[in-house]
Amino acid sequence: MHKKLLASIIFLLFSALLFAQREPDKIYMPNINGVKLFVRGNQMSYPIINVSSLNALELDFDDLEGNIKNYSYTYQLCNADWTPVDLNVLDYIQGFTQIRFNQYRVSSVAKVKYVHYQTFLPDKNMIPYKAGNYLLKVFLNSDTSQLAFTRRLLVLNNIVPIGVKIQSPYNGQLFQTHQKVQFSIDKSKIDVFNQQQQLKVVVLQNFRWDNAVTGAQPVFMRGNVYENNGEQDFLFPAGKEFRWVDLRSFRFLSERIATVDKNATPIEVYLRPDGEKKGERFLQYQDYDGFFYIDCTDANNPWWQGDYGNVYFTFVPAGNQPFPDKDVYIIGEMTSYALNDSTKLQYNAEKGVYEKTLFLKQGFYSYTYVTKDRKVKNAKATSTDIDGDFWQTENSYTVLVYYKALSGRHDELVGALTINSRTNKVGY
Repeated sequence: MHKKLLASIIFLLFSALLFAQREPDKIYMPNINGVKLFVRGNQMSYPIINVSSLNALELDFDDLEGNIKNYSYTYQLCNADWTPVDLNVLDYIQGFTQIRFNQYRVSSVAKVKYVHYQTFLPDKNMIPYKAGNYLLKVFLNSDTSQLAFTRRLLVLNNIVPIGVKIQSPYNGQLFQTHQKVQFSIDKSKIDVFNQQQQLKVVVLQNFRWDNAVTGAQPVFMRGNVYENNGEQDFLFPAGKEFRWVDLRSFRFLSERIATVDKNATPIEVYLRPDGEKKGERFLQYQDYDGFFYIDCTDANNPWWQGDYGNVYFTFVPAGNQPFPDKDVYIIGEMTSYALNDSTKLQYNAEKGVYEKTLFLKQGFYSYTYVTKDRKVKNAKATSTDIDGDFWQTENSYTVLVYYKALSGRHDELVGALTINSRTNKVGY
């Protein structure tokens, strides 16, 4: 009896450990697509909510197998670096520890059959009541080991005022290509005895975590105000405006679509080739900073009537020659900014182009191409080789402030502010 009990405990602990080590923003089941988590009423927003919010977020996704299934979700509290906290789930969730999706609809009109699932978060029966980073986990049959996908979610207790401005660096070599984030933090409402251990600051460019900047310490301290205005601390290549493709209609072709094969199932969409923009003059136009939104003009409701298509992307490098020792990826919210085989373009030597096919739902998508050096360990992806960097580029920057009390056991999110590089105004 004792041996069986011990074996069961070991199994549960091992399963919990595997569950806790899942990656953020990743789809684990190939039948899942069209995942979208956003502030309710605004698809072009990042899921940041206040600690007391209810039904503030909307989550949508599709199961392409077309059968109604038993999906549930839960939350995992994480530290600032997205490592799971060493806390019991009841220490940060009020109510139930998992909730089943009970709102779903089988697709209609669309050639590709799927079941669309939708819910609003947080539900009153399961509230994440501590501020911090949360991993939203969706799984099958109430079995947390059958993970379908994960998404990042930020819960904010906004008690630390932040002042932010975007500037060009003074360095003459970077003045035309980079953007510098300078900010101040007012710590009067928190007790900080050891700034290095208790405060962590993360700065995101266009809500990207793959090139987030963290770890820099304040340059000046004036009473309760910490000044983070170092010349090299929070410096970002400015890049260029995101590319875009309008897939809201498969009947009336938008500017970026070359041809559509409507007889194929799924429909096949061939886009016009993308070229390098590094040598081109800077062209200012409104983009969506990598976000996408689901929409269609061919049906009444895009969530369960929007169709899917195999979308063929083509990138033409300069001189039709591949980048030596570098891989090319297509990234944006539509790919969760992942750098793996699902987003890596393949070089077609016969045509002298890079190619990639993505399975996308009807909507409007913004994206960019980046390169990553194969020879450099932990190299960051950059758009410099393809698009170049121009200080005039419009980007959004988000400053996140995390605080850990002396008796605390996790990093609390106590401050957050997003600012636009072009206007230096809050929001984007």
